[in-house]
Amino acid sequence: MTGPPAGSRVHSPGPAGSGILAVDSGGSGLRVAVGGTEGGPPGVRESAVPVRTGARGIDTGHLMEQLVPMVRELTALTGVGRTTVAVVGAAGLATLGDALRAELPGTLAREFGVRTLALAADAVTAYAGALGSRPGTVVAAGTGLIATGTDLTRWRRADGWGHLLGDCGGGAWIGRAGLEAALRAHDGRHGGSPALLTRAERRFGPVSGLPGELYPRSDRAAVLASFAPEVAGCAPDDPVSAGILRAAAGHIADSAAAVCPAGDAPCLALTGGLFGLGDALLVPLEEMLGVRLPHVRRVAAEGDPLHGAVRIAGDLAADRLRLPVDENMLNIITTPEITLNGD
Repeated sequence: MTGPPAGSRVHSPGPAGSGILAVDSGGSGLRVAVGGTEGGPPGVRESAVPVRTGARGIDTGHLMEQLVPMVRELTALTGVGRTTVAVVGAAGLATLGDALRAELPGTLAREFGVRTLALAADAVTAYAGALGSRPGTVVAAGTGLIATGTDLTRWRRADGWGHLLGDCGGGAWIGRAGLEAALRAHDGRHGGSPALLTRAERRFGPVSGLPGELYPRSDRAAVLASFAPEVAGCAPDDPVSAGILRAAAGHIADSAAAVCPAGDAPCLALTGGLFGLGDALLVPLEEMLGVRLPHVRRVAAEGDPLHGAVRIAGDLAADRLRLPVDENMLNIITTPEITLNGD
């Protein structure tokens, strides 16, 4: 049996019997859960290696290279035989998921016995993790930002267009605005922030070299987002930094309002690392949400995207899924039973 990959963690085993497979594939790596269809805590593995993308989009082969040993180990630990239901939540599914849609159903059926597969955008698994099957809105914000809403008949999404075209108010957006203010101070232009210039040079070195360091990098969104905490740190004493975070709060409220369903007090939850920036962001955000969405009921997110994938898998196994099915957001694929690899 293949042992755990470097950097992975094994959590408590779940119940015995036939089971479910839940996958959360994002920019920070891959997380996998295997559990019994009757419920109970699943076994979980984590890898810090993100699934590659290429000319055909998300690389199915690279996903399976990581997934197979993780699932084999977890099925042994949990006592699960065949994982007959699987949910794969993937960042970029709507625009980069053609290869997954074509290749993954048959591959998972051969490897693990999966009969029912749900391919979900990561925004959908974030929604399910935060709110379950309740109507409402979830804003998921970290390096990027996307808002997702549903009245349980259809999905609506706002932003999530990436750091070059959108993700307004997200970590990369805040970090880029902070670095722009630092460069303005360096040039002596109006709107600059000496405080942010000091922090930028402490973090990156002389800012005159920043474009050459940043532009060629494939991870520039993450590098930009790494400066967002510096903006938050300056905000209590620096009006420019405070203004950036207030503008970010406005963008977040705009996206939430764009997707929020009508009706009596739909739920609104915020999830993701961005909201750990603290009061400099949260105070203006609460103010703007109160103005834009006075009818919503604010609730704490119940779980993360992997939790959401587990929830969707459990609902599929029990034939009680209430979230709307959509080809780009939540696509359900049924595969005829075939012989497992190795049988």
